[in-house]
Amino acid sequence: MRSNLVLAASERSLTVTSPLGIAALEHFAEDVFDADKMAACLSRTTYKKLMGTLQGMQPLDSDIADEVASAMKAWAVGRGATHYTHWFQPLTGGTAEKHDAFLEFQDEKAIFAFSGKMLTVGEPDASSFPSGGLRSTFEARGYTAWDPTSPAFIKRHSNGATLCIPTVFCSYHGEVLDKKTPLLRSTQALKAAVTRLMTVFGLPVEPVKVTLGAEQEYFLVDKKFYLERPDLIQAGRTLFGAPPAKHQQLEDHYFGSIPPRILAFMTDVEAELWKLGIPAKTRHNEAAPAQFELAPIFEELNLAVDHNMLVMEVLRQVANRYGLVCLLHEKPFACINGSGKHNNWSVCYGRKNLLDPGSNPQENAIFLAMLVAVIRAVDLHADLLRMASSGIGNDCRLGANEAPPAIVSVFLGDQLTEVINQLEKGGVKAKATTGQALRIGVDSLPTLQADTTDRNRTSPFAFTGNKFEFRAPGSSQSCAGVNTVINTIVAESLDYIADKLEKASPKNFNGVLQGILKNEVTAHKRVLFNGDGYHVKWVQEAEKRGLPNLPTTLEAIAPLLTPENQALFAKYHVLNATEMTSRYEVFLEDYQRRLTIEAGIAREIAVNMVRPVVFKEYAKLAGVTGCRSLTMAAEELAQRLEQLDAAIQKLSAALESQECSAMRTALREIRPVVDALEGIVDNAEWPLPKYREMLFVY
Repeated sequence: MRSNLVLAASERSLTVTSPLGIAALEHFAEDVFDADKMAACLSRTTYKKLMGTLQGMQPLDSDIADEVASAMKAWAVGRGATHYTHWFQPLTGGTAEKHDAFLEFQDEKAIFAFSGKMLTVGEPDASSFPSGGLRSTFEARGYTAWDPTSPAFIKRHSNGATLCIPTVFCSYHGEVLDKKTPLLRSTQALKAAVTRLMTVFGLPVEPVKVTLGAEQEYFLVDKKFYLERPDLIQAGRTLFGAPPAKHQQLEDHYFGSIPPRILAFMTDVEAELWKLGIPAKTRHNEAAPAQFELAPIFEELNLAVDHNMLVMEVLRQVANRYGLVCLLHEKPFACINGSGKHNNWSVCYGRKNLLDPGSNPQENAIFLAMLVAVIRAVDLHADLLRMASSGIGNDCRLGANEAPPAIVSVFLGDQLTEVINQLEKGGVKAKATTGQALRIGVDSLPTLQADTTDRNRTSPFAFTGNKFEFRAPGSSQSCAGVNTVINTIVAESLDYIADKLEKASPKNFNGVLQGILKNEVTAHKRVLFNGDGYHVKWVQEAEKRGLPNLPTTLEAIAPLLTPENQALFAKYHVLNATEMTSRYEVFLEDYQRRLTIEAGIAREIAVNMVRPVVFKEYAKLAGVTGCRSLTMAAEELAQRLEQLDAAIQKLSAALESQECSAMRTALREIRPVVDALEGIVDNAEWPLPKYREMLFVY
């Protein structure tokens, strides 16, 4: 009975198994083979060579692999590890690992051994991962290769530990089969473009760092409720469920006091993450009931992407220890906020954040050049940004309840919009408003003010002080795809500006820069929008501006096939045309499979769980005579049963056809029928945990 589930969930005891406490910093990154640990156990020469690789200054020297492997093994075994794995990110959207013991035999004696070859190259089966036609079932060979820019770490389980070595994953013939390789390639392309532009501005060569802060939203429900919801188990979201009278209308959950059981869970999560060197910084209640957020401190992009994959895994694992289930689906519950992954992206040159107005005219000119480059990139390639954030879960989320719309636009805030407008008009100086005025060094370029940027939750791509926040990615998605796109399109825009500036004479440099900024603002201002992205008028306005509107995944993934997009990625050696096409096939197949699963489980619930209860209720009411209200109730149930049967038949036919639009329509039409029945069937008999229970009892 559901009443028993509610009682059991409310009485669950609390235990904090690994509290942070004051001494938690002593354990930070203790399970990470980081630079400090390498310095302590490697020779000076090997350490220097490895650091050169990590800093992107030179390729990996294969001669040092054996020494690094030996030191890494000794450290890991000393931390309790018995196995190692090449940890990679295939096109499933998750992570993968195959564990091998350090066990070897020497002179018929068992020993722990780990060679440079074992460290640098692995051979998992490539045929069972999505490849979009790059690999056939009989073509099993694939390779993983060590990514030394992301440190090895130890994953612990109840009775052991495994050394995890971050790697890339490719096929026997070299085709890219993972998400990390394109990310690394795009980062390399962006760094080269940034260095080129800074050189044009007369700056000395310095290290370029692309950074990311990935805010992770998630829901928590009691495991007892979860196990009674086949749709949550198999589809990750509730395919049925009437909204409760109270959900998030009172806005009382957002930033509210964290419930004790949830706070204990969060404490354990942070303890686990800190040991892995993941700088979890912020925790809070989100807008919807049972929704929460974890935000880390910014890190270098590749590491931040790896860390976010681990964050999702730790959230799920720790939740299970507390009798909870962490839901990372973008829209597990209808009619309330969905969950996203706010992708805060920025670029640093040396110690300077290039998206932060500076303290001298040159720095401010560079800031404006970067700003305009990003605007140009988003306008020209909005279709690719939408593609990178597409997925069946995000189709349910985008465009409502604080999620941005599918139309990609850029929010700058009032102050920067004023600056951009003045650039277009020829650079009339901005009037001082508030904050400290920042000079550009050219009389006809506007002054800037210190950051007064507001926030716009309806904007997909918003400037938020010293970074761009891409709010469209879904909570379950890897950050690798969206950042691969951002890096690549911004690199192209930076090169475009550098091409023009390199032709300018030193005497006329500022004038040429002003002309470039003016022309590009004029050409790409259509993508700028500071208003309400949810309003129907914006859809109409965006259409007038010629901005792409790709509301569903099937539309959003099509840009992968256009010749101009394939040429762009090939130009920067991120993905070739064949690899781009393969990703289209992978995304299409994933969408079709997930939609078929949703349709199948919806039919199963309707036929095996809902209809029998409604039959029973109808028989009980129809058997009573002489009571007009009961007769009317029985007649209503009879009508609802007919509607349910018709909806089930339509869903069955759609499943038989395997046609995506038919399955989507059938799912959309059967839900209100079942949800209406939930409101009239005897509460004690309804078979599925209700929203009011799952969202408020934990």
